[in-house]
Amino acid sequence: MSQPEPDVRARVARLFVYPVKSCAGVELNEALVAETGLDLDRSWMVVDAQGQFLTQREWPRMALIRPQIKTSEVVLRAPGMLALHLGLNEVERPLRVRVWKDEVDAWDMGDIASQWFSDFLGQPGLRLARFDPEVRRLSSLQWTGGVEAVNQFADGYPFLVTSEASLAELNRRLQAAGHAAVGIERLRPNLVLADVQAHDEDRLAELRIATAEGEVILKPVKPCARCPIPNIDPQTAESSPEVLAMLSQYRADARVDGALTFGMNAIIGDGVGRTLRVGDAVAADWRFD
Repeated sequence: MSQPEPDVRARVARLFVYPVKSCAGVELNEALVAETGLDLDRSWMVVDAQGQFLTQREWPRMALIRPQIKTSEVVLRAPGMLALHLGLNEVERPLRVRVWKDEVDAWDMGDIASQWFSDFLGQPGLRLARFDPEVRRLSSLQWTGGVEAVNQFADGYPFLVTSEASLAELNRRLQAAGHAAVGIERLRPNLVLADVQAHDEDRLAELRIATAEGEVILKPVKPCARCPIPNIDPQTAESSPEVLAMLSQYRADARVDGALTFGMNAIIGDGVGRTLRVGDAVAADWRFD
């Protein structure tokens, strides 16, 4: 018996991972789906002397820290700094850290990484933490419908999905108001869809992605409420208000108490261990609830 025709046919346009939480992302042509999202996504996080996490919200210069993923290490570069090399399998000692409401065990990356971040951000006592894979940090069970979706140091969900059309609509409105267009980097997605209409991702029941190894299923579960980070220019780390100001004109979302949303947080339904590639076909049906 043949499968019914899906409501929507799309494709994977772009893939991003963010090895260090709130630092620049890395665009990839292919990425392994791990239990916690794309492999290496938010595997590291900068914390202060009390173990509290740092983000661009208070430290916009983090946007200037650019990772490069290599076979056995991640290399971090920033203006005026020598490169910092992080071995993928290297940690130094246990560390307790806090990310939003979660306090979890992690691993400290050592004094060289500590000094590097402290020097660049101008704040003594910073540490770089590596997520402990033994920890099970769960997405909100309220939004996942009781499904236990695990994350590393992401804000709350394994994937963030948006679309080229959603960005194009934002830029159409920005340019009509006399502002410059912005890049997708400001919105920090993991997966960007092509061949859909603006904000179609808000209304999809699940994404069935055809990979070479079999299907990957992602289930959008919660609209992504936006903090001030989209206002930060990733090239200069300077903040200006026009992006959120524009979203406030058309993206107040009743599903999250009127917060401004762009993109959908998603959990993994199937496909851990498979590899997403740019160009993969996506099938989806509308969600009615």
